[in-house]
Amino acid sequence: MLTETRPEPLRSRALGSGIAHGFFTRDGGVSDGIYRGLNVGLGSADDPESVAENRRRVAVSLGVEPAMLACPHQVHSPDVIAVDAPFSGKRPKADGIVTATPGLAIGVLTADCGPVLFCDAEARIVGAAHAGWKGALTGVLENTIAAMEALGARKEHIVAVLGPAISQASYEVGPEFVDRLLDAASDNDRWFVPSPRTGHAMFDLAGYILARLTAAGVTASSLDLCTYGDEERFFSYRRASHRGEADYGRQISAIALEFN
Repeated sequence: MLTETRPEPLRSRALGSGIAHGFFTRDGGVSDGIYRGLNVGLGSADDPESVAENRRRVAVSLGVEPAMLACPHQVHSPDVIAVDAPFSGKRPKADGIVTATPGLAIGVLTADCGPVLFCDAEARIVGAAHAGWKGALTGVLENTIAAMEALGARKEHIVAVLGPAISQASYEVGPEFVDRLLDAASDNDRWFVPSPRTGHAMFDLAGYILARLTAAGVTASSLDLCTYGDEERFFSYRRASHRGEADYGRQISAIALEFN
């Protein structure tokens, strides 16, 4: 009898015990072509049955029932929702999600943006945020922390871990992008270094995310992995765009409270 391939995600010891979590890679999935591996993007043009099977494997890897995996419809917003059950019907639009319900896995999808998993192991409350530059700039990280506090978490007990995201060396932005960040805060100039192209700059998304988390009062760390540069393990929207590919896969980062 053949045994099923189970995805083996990246994990962080910082998230503590009693917490099932994973920053999933492309490994362990059934998709083909440009989606090769564990593509979980419901919004991609991949075969829906392959996406469903990949998502089922993620749930199994986390130790939860396949129906107990909740991911919002991400729109690069600062919006965060609290959930105590999987979604029924249309997924709500949000970029952060929190729960205090054991056995319910919550997650976010990324393909260069920063996936951040949160937990207060003492209060037994977890969260996940999709932090691209827009979400991070407009407050999705701070709003996720606030939503956890509303469920009973304490900021000084919250740990946040940033998973694989595009690195500064691969993230070139135009002058209008730089202007927007500098208009928000003049000291945001520290997140840019010159680009080989005149008028452009290289943006440190990971550094910006970690600084926002630390300023918000939580303990933050990063896996320090680049999605763009590691094609074997990660999907990348920007890499696919540079190649002129029609679409791209998405990886998932998810977290769940284990039952006591």
